[in-house]
Amino acid sequence: MSLELKDAVPRPSIGGKMSNESFLSLFMVGVLLVLFAIAALTVKNFYLPRNILNLVTNNWYIVILGIGVTFLLITGNFDMSVGGVIALTGVLSVYFCQASNVSQNPLANGLGLPYGIAMGLALLCALGIGALNAFFVTRIKVPSIIVTLGTMMLARGIAQVVTQGAQRNTSLPDVYGVLGTWSIPGTPIRLAVVVMVVLLVAAFIFEKTTVAGRRTYLIGANARAARLSGINVSRHLTALYLLSALLAGITGLLMASEYKAGVSSRALGYEFDALVVALLGGVSISGGFGSVLGMFVGTLILSVVTSAATGLLLSPDWQFTLKAIVTFCAILAQRFALDKRRG
Repeated sequence: MSLELKDAVPRPSIGGKMSNESFLSLFMVGVLLVLFAIAALTVKNFYLPRNILNLVTNNWYIVILGIGVTFLLITGNFDMSVGGVIALTGVLSVYFCQASNVSQNPLANGLGLPYGIAMGLALLCALGIGALNAFFVTRIKVPSIIVTLGTMMLARGIAQVVTQGAQRNTSLPDVYGVLGTWSIPGTPIRLAVVVMVVLLVAAFIFEKTTVAGRRTYLIGANARAARLSGINVSRHLTALYLLSALLAGITGLLMASEYKAGVSSRALGYEFDALVVALLGGVSISGGFGSVLGMFVGTLILSVVTSAATGLLLSPDWQFTLKAIVTFCAILAQRFALDKRRG
């Protein structure tokens, strides 16, 4: 079966040259270098090593979210619920950890659960959103973009109920802030960045070397052919939705720990950022094409544009406009380059 899958998965190439996937990744690396050069010429001190490190480390959460979103996009499905899952997981982890009956303020009282149990239950709730996504997509056959937009609102709505539209940030044990603030001794590299690197490497290995990774591409290229070849498409999609929700849940825990607060409005728009970096990295919105390495390059492109806009003191409105223009131009450029390559 693994040999058949390897042969069946589309790895398009032209005239025995590198695959189109590798070509697009290299092309977007070129786009990244051009944008960085422009930013270095227009923004003071943009080229400094510390700033370059920040371009990678400051967007750890988008990379983690992008892993799950990329795999689902490769299968031809969306997950727009990840921002809501971040808010839900962070709020619930705080609520579960807060001491009980210590104040007349309801937002200062929680369940008083041990730290480990509270984190585990919060992640289970995140997985519940993922399971809900998978059920409606694989069993009820509702389009994934509709389902996940609905669960995004459900998750954020629950978070707003728990926080009463505000935030929970008191009566927490000291251990709650450890995960979000711990750094490698002698460096500014936080645990969240280490988690990002480990997950990115694991995702790359999964994508390139495992049978399950090949199945992901085959489902995106032709779901009917995948079923006929013996792949349980519903089970595979369920696993990917659970993975995406778990990654969003981990992100929610790390962010809540960093700020020692559960905020219902946290991660607004992150689902769109995760989608944008995947598309910038060459992931096909119709499925069957893309890579987590390309998604990472897309994240760096978005990071360069955002940092340059901040360095130029542009207002938030103009920053959004600039990001939109660069995103459109980059995607059009990669489409043009791929069409030229195909002749």
